[in-house]
Amino acid sequence: MNYKAIYLIVSALLMSNAVQGAEPLEFCGKRVQGGLVVAHKDNVYKVLQNGKEVPVSEDGDFLLAFDRDAPLQQKIVVSTNIPEEDYPEDNYTFTIIPTKWDVQKVNGVAQSKVTPSQQDSDEILRENQSVRIALTENNSDKSYWKSGFIEPLDDYRISGQFGGQRIINKIPKSPHRGMDMAAPEGAEIKAAADGVVKLSGGDFFYSGNMVIIDHGQSLHTMYAHMKDVKVKEGDFVKQGEVIGTVGKTGRATGPHLHWGASFNNVRFNPEHLLDLGKKEYCEKI
Repeated sequence: MNYKAIYLIVSALLMSNAVQGAEPLEFCGKRVQGGLVVAHKDNVYKVLQNGKEVPVSEDGDFLLAFDRDAPLQQKIVVSTNIPEEDYPEDNYTFTIIPTKWDVQKVNGVAQSKVTPSQQDSDEILRENQSVRIALTENNSDKSYWKSGFIEPLDDYRISGQFGGQRIINKIPKSPHRGMDMAAPEGAEIKAAADGVVKLSGGDFFYSGNMVIIDHGQSLHTMYAHMKDVKVKEGDFVKQGEVIGTVGKTGRATGPHLHWGASFNNVRFNPEHLLDLGKKEYCEKI
């Protein structure tokens, strides 16, 4: 079933699930597990997604991300700042489409990368803490993401999809939280959009050399397994600027870029960034 047919089905669900009397709310994007949408409403004061607050731009735009295993029923509460009223709320409930995920078998990985030693476990903890800090602390309130996104590589082959579960050396691992893009070692990696570098380098156990870019309002992109890193923490980068090169550092069987994305600390499929805001995926509820 193609996306056009799917969205006809979803549209009916969205319309039937909108609360009667609520002011219209426009969404643009693919409402699927692992997806990302941008929404707009005038005079927005606060937005909650399933009870968790999400950032809102000054002109009333906000993002909603759905992780790999997101509940199919999403509850959105939008409070508006109307002078004659005390922050009235509109409640919306809509259904997102489930995604069927791949299972991929990968053999030949060094066993030390599959079953970490105590020393390696300490390194994994350092990696997790560094990534958490980059994604959650001192985020920019700018809306750099509104400039749109491009692919970080010019020429590549998809070697791993977001959401797929990998069985490495016959040991089941956590679902994949990014997109693997196989390319020659040394190929240039570009910033997918404007933003501020929040993490650079690291030589981490899993991710090797990694860059995380803050695109504003808690939206980040992640670039892992890099050979060389050409930016440092705090740098402002422009869309298309070279930030490093493809490598095979960390847990990798060959040269590739792991491209990841996170909004409000929710991991989603970075491919959806390329469709962000496209009018063909827009509708009102």
